[in-house]
Amino acid sequence: MLRLLDRLEEVLIATLIAVATVLIFLSVTHRFAIGFAADLVVYARAHDMTSLNDTARSIFKAINALKMTWAQEACIYLFVWMAKFGAAYGVRTGIHVGVDILAERLEGAARRTITTIAMSGGVLFTAIITWIGTDFVWHVRLGGQTSPDLEMPMWIIYLAVPLGSALMCFRFLQALHLYLTTGQIAHHDHGAVDGLDEEAEDLSKGGHA
Repeated sequence: MLRLLDRLEEVLIATLIAVATVLIFLSVTHRFAIGFAADLVVYARAHDMTSLNDTARSIFKAINALKMTWAQEACIYLFVWMAKFGAAYGVRTGIHVGVDILAERLEGAARRTITTIAMSGGVLFTAIITWIGTDFVWHVRLGGQTSPDLEMPMWIIYLAVPLGSALMCFRFLQALHLYLTTGQIAHHDHGAVDGLDEEAEDLSKGGHA
């Protein structure tokens, strides 16, 4: 079950990034195409090229009919969802930046106590945000607010706050349980690049062969 949750978390984040990237690309291409078509109309008029002018105007009208004003708003919401669930992913994989200078100098029971307090603080904070976020979403839903361009119910968009915080709280609980039972803390080597170690090992084996 946990593996399924991990996989869903990764797929969701990757999907949000992919959709946002495609929307940004289409939006930029759309703006460039409108500008290019407008410049082409001006050029055709200046040089009295009737055929080119008619073609350019047709292209401009066709592109302008494709309204992309909603893309920027959609990208903002996608990045909000990505950030909330990405934070939970960060807790699970240990990629969050943390100030551990005190914990690193302590040993034994003192270090265990400080680390437990720090993780418990994460659990408490995210639990509070989940509660407040849920209450906020409920009141927004009752208010019937919608987004300006997409005209989506705002409570669906704000749902990222309680859902992402709840998942983050669960990940903190997971990390705390792992530490209390095994003494291990999820840690990511920020100096390493994923995939390079495996590639170097394969090249080394190939060279020795």
